Amino acid sequence: MNKGAILHIPLSKYAYAENEHALTIRLRTEKDDIKKCVLFYGDRADPTEPIGVRELSMEKVATDDLFDYYEAKILDIYTRVCYYFLLDDGMEKFYYYGRNFCEQMVCGRTEYFQFPYIRREDIIAIPDWAEDIVMYHIFPDSFASGKRELSKVPGKAKLSDGSISESHLGGSLRGVMENLDYLRGLGVNCIYLNPVFTANSYHKYDTADYFGIDPCLGTKEDLKELVRCCHENGIRVILDGVFNHCGPNFFAFRDVLEKGKASEYYDWFYYMPEPVEYKDPPSYEAFAYVKEMPKLNTGNPKVADYLCAVGTYWIKEADIDGWRLDVANEINHDFWRRFRREVRSVKPDIFLIGEIWEEAGCWLMGDQFDSTMNYTFSYLCKDFFAKRTMRVTEFDAQIQRMIMRYPRRVALAQMNFLDSHDVPRFLSFCGGDIKKMELAFFYLFMGVGVPSVFYGDECYMEGIRECEYRKAMPWDEKNTCIKQFQTWIRLRKEHVALRRGNYRSVYCDDVSGCYGFLRECEDERLLILINNNIEKSMLKSDILKRQELTNLLTGQVLAGDVELEGLTGAVYLVK
Repeated sequence: MNKGAILHIPLSKYAYAENEHALTIRLRTEKDDIKKCVLFYGDRADPTEPIGVRELSMEKVATDDLFDYYEAKILDIYTRVCYYFLLDDGMEKFYYYGRNFCEQMVCGRTEYFQFPYIRREDIIAIPDWAEDIVMYHIFPDSFASGKRELSKVPGKAKLSDGSISESHLGGSLRGVMENLDYLRGLGVNCIYLNPVFTANSYHKYDTADYFGIDPCLGTKEDLKELVRCCHENGIRVILDGVFNHCGPNFFAFRDVLEKGKASEYYDWFYYMPEPVEYKDPPSYEAFAYVKEMPKLNTGNPKVADYLCAVGTYWIKEADIDGWRLDVANEINHDFWRRFRREVRSVKPDIFLIGEIWEEAGCWLMGDQFDSTMNYTFSYLCKDFFAKRTMRVTEFDAQIQRMIMRYPRRVALAQMNFLDSHDVPRFLSFCGGDIKKMELAFFYLFMGVGVPSVFYGDECYMEGIRECEYRKAMPWDEKNTCIKQFQTWIRLRKEHVALRRGNYRSVYCDDVSGCYGFLRECEDERLLILINNNIEKSMLKSDILKRQELTNLLTGQVLAGDVELEGLTGAVYLVK
């Protein structure tokens, strides 16, 4: 038994409460090392000595390239729990508790693993509606200026301080509003808008006024009407909050440029030496060394007051449903804790997504964000579907690892996507191969997490450089995969297993390129099969022959081997 690979961490993704009487316990072991794993648990406050313990067999729920993951759920009245494990590899048996392995349990309860108290305040609370999202990500300047049209005419507007706001392609909030029927027809029920607040650049990530709507995009009344119309159509609205840095014409930064250290706002910025040199690169701390984006000092209570007021203002003013929070990993944790408390006090089911490109566990334990932008998902799909540099078994192992990074509900709420406003279009990674792209999107809608579509992907948009992947929405394009998207989104909405179900891989064939996994929830079991080979493949497996399979796309009932055309996927109801 490889004891060095065995890992359990209390009060983490390995031990967390789903509600006041449901405690999930996980254990990691070396891959294919352990034959049996048993969880023993009891009441920490049991008045008897020794305390009584109950026994639960743990299920192997995931396997990555190095490790197996076992899981059990304690459903009991206990609010204070202590526990330990019995591990059996077929040759040796050991009890595991604390950092110890022993052949017999001789210690007392205080040396077991501890879950001190299941407090309702510490339970991860993600809005119930979040797991049901199908998101459409809109870059406002590039989407629409009217019904199925975009002017593509650059614009300028003079701001109150005399500076200029710019647009490149003429998109607007009213343009989004006039195309809600298109979005509703596609099947999406949530839109995420890149920044809409007053700024100088076309991308609006250099905020000048957090309480104003950029005149190139519209007015405050336009935003309020857009949100109202979205809600009438069953669509939620998430705005982009840029709180790590501001723009060059933000009032506090202008004052510092004018007065230097004498400015009352000097400490509003994270590092601001004297003299303040507005140059390339700047003398002060800024996002990615961009002089137009000076870094705000969110550790300053006055800055925190201001930005939390922004967060609550747009909920009260426009009734928005969520915030996507830019450069979230460069802001102090205490600020995000406060921000969450304040916006939740106004709207308890507000959805908070952090822009964090790497693993984000320390932001996702229930006190800061509900979700993050899941770039890991996009990287894996790029390697597997687009570039085809990853074998089926490798893809499955990395997907399993990705899911096991976080508590279950957090994994279900991750914002999954294939491309965004910050990376090249997925179709470009596919070398323009439409079938590869479509198969990747099929997986996006079938997998674990919230699927997000960047505007125009349904119209086969390509682009490597920023000016290309943020180009105009091709409203006149007739060659689209809209019908496929509608079908996959409909399946996701109709089947709870696709939104909230467990994920279990059942078929990995590196030779044929075929992959199969189950999504299971309550009494529903769905089998998703993928052929990532350009040639037709026959899937032969005992698990297929033991089940009656109904193809949810064709209605065909199968009982045996399954044949899939190249670069296609299928969804089966399992009975």
